[in-house]
Amino acid sequence: QVQLVESGGGLVQPGGSLRLSCAASGSIFRIIAMGWYRQAPGKQRELVATITSGGSTDYADSVKGRFTISRDNAKNTVHLQMNSLKPEDTDVYYCHSRLYSSTSTWNDYWGQGTQVTVSS
Repeated sequence: QVQLVESGGGLVQPGGSLRLSCAASGSIFRIIAMGWYRQAPGKQRELVATITSGGSTDYADSVKGRFTISRDNAKNTVHLQMNSLKPEDTDVYYCHSRLYSSTSTWNDYWGQGTQVTVSS
């Protein structure tokens, strides 16, 4: 079993900053990529940012220049630094990891979600 535990969500004023963290634990052989998605009620889950084990990153256009994803491979953790937050960033943010739990088996795993609310 693999668990993803998120932390760092909350309420912040427009223009403020938050830092999300996610730690993966359990039966992990090798992590391929980790990242963050977000989802509003009634909408599809969308990519926010991802980072591979090699350090390659990908961002949604709406967050480029404001959000930064980073990763600690030794600790199987990923962080999302969110600056210049806007009300439209309000969502539930989900940590994601694609990883091998053995030499030949990989799967996608999700955290439980953390609420980010940007409001004055």
